[in-house]
Amino acid sequence: MKQNESITQDDKIVDGVHLSSDEKEWIKPNDPVLIERLEWFKDQKLGFMMHWGPHAQLGTFESWPLSDDAAEWSRKDVDWESDTDVFKKQYINLNKSFNPIRFQPEEWANLASEAGFKYFLFTTKHHDGFCLWDTKTTNYKSTDPTCPFHTHKYADIVKHSFNAFREKGLAISAYFSKADWYTPYYWERDKVFGHKTNRGPSYDPTQNPELWDKFVKFTHEQIMELITDYGRIDMLWLDAGQVNPNNHQDIRLGEVVAKARENQPWLLTADRTVGGPYENIITPEQTVPDKPIFVPWESCITMGTAFSYRYDDDYKPTRQLIHLLIEVISKGGNLALNVAPQPDGRISKNAIKRMKKMGEWLKKYGEAVYGTRMTTPYFMDHIGFTKKDNKVYSFYLYESEDSLVKKEIFIPYFERVNQVDVVGDVENLEYTQTDRGITVQLPELLLNEKAPYAHVFRLT
Repeated sequence: MKQNESITQDDKIVDGVHLSSDEKEWIKPNDPVLIERLEWFKDQKLGFMMHWGPHAQLGTFESWPLSDDAAEWSRKDVDWESDTDVFKKQYINLNKSFNPIRFQPEEWANLASEAGFKYFLFTTKHHDGFCLWDTKTTNYKSTDPTCPFHTHKYADIVKHSFNAFREKGLAISAYFSKADWYTPYYWERDKVFGHKTNRGPSYDPTQNPELWDKFVKFTHEQIMELITDYGRIDMLWLDAGQVNPNNHQDIRLGEVVAKARENQPWLLTADRTVGGPYENIITPEQTVPDKPIFVPWESCITMGTAFSYRYDDDYKPTRQLIHLLIEVISKGGNLALNVAPQPDGRISKNAIKRMKKMGEWLKKYGEAVYGTRMTTPYFMDHIGFTKKDNKVYSFYLYESEDSLVKKEIFIPYFERVNQVDVVGDVENLEYTQTDRGITVQLPELLLNEKAPYAHVFRLT
């Protein structure tokens, strides 16, 4: 879906709002439990996303280097091996050296909780097919004897991660790739080496329905393992949008979701880029939409330059991360911020530093973030808006700590207000209001400091 186009009137309306052509594929659930859960989801605002697996050892893209169609961009860091088949074997055999002995799920969860994250979005399996849980469907997993980590007390990475985050009160969103480039039911063994691979199956499912049916059964078994054996799952986050009936890759998703909801009736699904009844949440990637989106959405954006771990990666400054969060929530969404662990299981000190600073900011200004909804005029230039009950919050963003903090700040908000406060600092500011907006007088104590990430005003 193209999610950056302007919202224009269309033939579909959700909750009184005309949707753009990009949003009209979204279908509001009929189930009142799911409707309530979507409102819960919109309250959360900040998710902790993690892409991790054996690929972290290479410091290159997850899964994609296995696909020859993606070679031009995904293998740009592969400068040690020019033979395609040799490289594919190196990648596939990373399970034999994956041994993250410093993996500490409790530390991950403590850090995320302190940083203000409300849910955990974790890659249980990416397209390469390596499973981070003790599945019975394949030996390509962290608990198999072929993986040196299998003797570790945390070998079932999904189990211990999910338990640790739940213990800290975070909800669980389970990333699961509908494609699987390891199982011979999707990529036949004799079609990987010496052949050109792409993101789709190595055969035509319409010409080999028996093999495709094996893949469907395999996929259903894996999903149901996660749903039945790994505690409460709040959302099933399904990647690999090419796996859908329009591409003759029908995994009968409705069947397995219905079965999953027998066990967990609150389960939301994000069937990414597909639309329809199982894309409960729209998920733009590495971007913030130009305009607000009037259906539930979540933007997945990396703290560094990629979803996978990179050695000496460049992390976004804390100020940029805070501004990202403000823009996303002002446009009605959640931010799923991806932080990729190191090969040994630790989180980079640079990432930890930023997360802790975010946590400090959210402790002070969280009332303007969590549980809010978007309100006009949404987000414009360096000003964002949210609302909760009879209060509207306005975020006035500063580009750098050296930005000029003016005594008078203009807020383009047109509804009549009775009081203006700076959240966490000063109440009952002096202000004037006209039909153009509100002009707020900042007190002297806020003028003599370096520019904050943002001034957060409460308009009552």
